[in-house]
Amino acid sequence: MSRRKYDGEFKRDAVELLLGGGKELKPLAQDLGVCPGTLRDWRDRYLRERDPQGPPRGPVSADSAEELRRLRREIETLKRQRDILKKALGILSEQSPESMP
Repeated sequence: MSRRKYDGEFKRDAVELLLGGGKELKPLAQDLGVCPGTLRDWRDRYLRERDPQGPPRGPVSADSAEELRRLRREIETLKRQRDILKKALGILSEQSPESMP
C-alpha cells in the first residue's frame, strides 16, 4: 500500500479548520481521510513555524484546548468588529462639513 501525499495547501487548510475550533482533531481527521496523528503533526509543525518561541510541546488538556478555541473565536469576532468600525469611520470622515447638522 502506498502512502498518500498531500500538498501544502491541503495541509494548511486542514490545520486552519482544526484551529478554527469547528471540530475536534479526531473527527476532523476522519472527515478529511487522514490519520489523527498526521493531522496532529501538521498542526504542531504549523504552530512551530508561526511562533518558534511558542509554548513547549506536549499534551494539552481538554480545558486548555477549549479555552484556546474560545479565545481564537473571540479574536476573530473582535477583528470583524474592528474592521466594520474602521469602514464606518472612513465613511463618516468622507462626509463634507456642510452635510452635517
